[in-house]
Amino acid sequence: MPRSIHPMENPDNKLTVVSASEGKSLSVAGNTYRIIISGKQTGGAYAIVDMLVPPNGGPGPHSHAGFQEAFYVVDGEVEVRLEGEKITAIKGSFVNIPLGGLIHQFKNKSDTLAHMLCIITPAGMEEMFEEIGVPVENETFLSPPKTMSEEDMEKLKSIGEKYGQKFFPPDYFDS
Repeated sequence: MPRSIHPMENPDNKLTVVSASEGKSLSVAGNTYRIIISGKQTGGAYAIVDMLVPPNGGPGPHSHAGFQEAFYVVDGEVEVRLEGEKITAIKGSFVNIPLGGLIHQFKNKSDTLAHMLCIITPAGMEEMFEEIGVPVENETFLSPPKTMSEEDMEKLKSIGEKYGQKFFPPDYFDS
């Protein structure tokens, strides 16, 4: 479930400007996520994450009932999977995952980098990325992505639950 954010980093509700080189960059499951603006800077209203997804990258099936997640594909393409549906989102496409816990995933099925902006409403999911991610330089990837042990998966599941996230088996949509 979304959590209220206190103390706020922007308590006076002042203009926030973030340059292209600012924001925390994290390796999350082999992807690089740069938190452009966090809930701490928006009073918990929203967060925006710049996502670089390499070929074959993207999270496994998951849901988050308390967060709305919207993606704008800046470059490349991703396959978005939902129960009984596959959508190819190309450059310029916008995909909105509504509140309520819709099970979904996105994967870069191409041989080039996919670049997306993710808007999270309300904010809070970016804190999960901070907790599970590994800090990296902007626009770099951990290569190869770390293979997760059963212990790592249990830790990820526990952290995800703390933020209202549920994870499903990688073959969830195939069964």
